[in-house]
Amino acid sequence: MRVKTTTPKAVITLLLLELALPLLAWGQQAVDIQTYPSPGKLVDVGGYRLHLNCIGKGSPTVVMEGGAGDFSLDWSLVQPSVAKFTRVCSYDRAGYGWSDPGPMPRTMRQIVSELHAGLKKAGVKGPIVFVGQSLGGVLARLYAVQYPKDVAGVVLVDSTHEDTEIMLNNKLSLLRGLSRGREIPPVQSSMPASTGPSSSGEAQKPVAGQSKLAAPYNKLPADIQQMRLWATSQAKYGEARRSEFDFLGEELAQMHAERTKREYPLGDMPLIVLTRGKDKREGHTRLQTDLVRLSRNSKQVIAQNSGHHIQLDEPEFVADAVRQVVEAVRRNRRLVSTKHH
Repeated sequence: MRVKTTTPKAVITLLLLELALPLLAWGQQAVDIQTYPSPGKLVDVGGYRLHLNCIGKGSPTVVMEGGAGDFSLDWSLVQPSVAKFTRVCSYDRAGYGWSDPGPMPRTMRQIVSELHAGLKKAGVKGPIVFVGQSLGGVLARLYAVQYPKDVAGVVLVDSTHEDTEIMLNNKLSLLRGLSRGREIPPVQSSMPASTGPSSSGEAQKPVAGQSKLAAPYNKLPADIQQMRLWATSQAKYGEARRSEFDFLGEELAQMHAERTKREYPLGDMPLIVLTRGKDKREGHTRLQTDLVRLSRNSKQVIAQNSGHHIQLDEPEFVADAVRQVVEAVRRNRRLVSTKHH
């Protein structure tokens, strides 16, 4: 991946590609928003609402966080399997899917605070097992550090690392190196008075129609694919996903600095690091192995037949990793080490 300049527009485009946002083929016909009522429920988190979809029974509850540009829908191949052995919730970040737009900018601190408020409002009691893919893995780590009493285990699915590199001006540069040293904005606990939530979870009207999903999203069931096509056509979606990168450099730089002060940020928390075996960038495996050092009770498993979205390429593999962490939490036991699938 190469760019000639480091203009804000070029950097944002690069980040969207680096963190595997969907490549979509655009069609001509917009999908009527009324066709797709929310699968879950909308919970108010301060004058705007998050869409939270929980199924199954049991404890601990599993909460799944998608990567950049991803939705609750993208866990559709994993969530039903997890629901067979415990309660599991997927959700849409503010501005995504059925969730209302939230306060800007969409910092990771803001996102984590909103999820915590949403889970509390929905009656989801901790401790939870947090599953995060790609950028969602960074959010999982931040959530576990911010609310340590609320998290009992973590599964990182090909997670972004604070030392992830991107190609800028024909050379590799740290993603956290994009930091301009700005102060990260404080968390906003409510929507500014000048704006407000949309009605019935409908958000804005679609800005364009889409006709086909690219791989690996085309592995989703046909009806889920249609809902995803609708979701990505919302104006609020583009605004939210772009804003998530506004302070990403500063936030990753802070995460790097804080990690140097503490060898095992997650202590003895059960942690499984799932790493893709295909389409690996240089240094990817090394950084994934480093994530294992977040906890003293951890292991890495390589998904040899998966790309970045392991939950779509090998959903049963992700569900099994979640089951292992859930069982470790229930029985208060350590994980059994293994490296390959």
